[in-house]
Amino acid sequence: MATYPALTRKLSRKWDRHAPAYDRMSEPMEHMLGFAQARARLFAGLRGTILELGVGTGRNLPYYPRDARMIALDLSRGMLERAMYKARALSCHVTFLVGDVEELPFEDASLDAVVGSGVFCCVPDAARGFREIKRVLKPGGKIVLLEHMRPHGVLGLLFDLLDPLVSRLMGPHINRRTLDSMRAAGLVIEHEENLHSNWVKLVVAR
Repeated sequence: MATYPALTRKLSRKWDRHAPAYDRMSEPMEHMLGFAQARARLFAGLRGTILELGVGTGRNLPYYPRDARMIALDLSRGMLERAMYKARALSCHVTFLVGDVEELPFEDASLDAVVGSGVFCCVPDAARGFREIKRVLKPGGKIVLLEHMRPHGVLGLLFDLLDPLVSRLMGPHINRRTLDSMRAAGLVIEHEENLHSNWVKLVVAR
């Protein structure tokens, strides 16, 4: 069970409502913050069984490795329906699952890699999500994330002030200390790259 079941259900319903307009709503930020330019890099060199967390409407589908077994998971059925439509158009062979990052439906040490983009800004208990990722990864398995998180300095204080309003109106939190949560879960960060200032990052860990 999720750490905060009522909040998780609320988030699922919210993303279902956002799904029809999500691509249009997010398009400006997608390019402004560098997400669009970096998505292909999420899958560079990955092989085997790969899980994408929070697949959403399927923005990453064009970059899936063709020789990998791809699994795509999302909390929202509405988002998954749009991702499945895109997958059919792209002739992508993907297993789609409704599921929660905090309680992944996989055996221990069963995945070669876990990928996510803009996911952990929305997970109620991020540390628990990262512990689940560590559990399902094979020894030496890799996690690759494209995430926005709390910036340093004065801007970070501003994000702290704005976060309650932003998260209530839109859903995502803007002041998550994602790298700290990863380390607390026992993940080892191998690569950290700033893509937009110091608050949009490409992160590789094991």
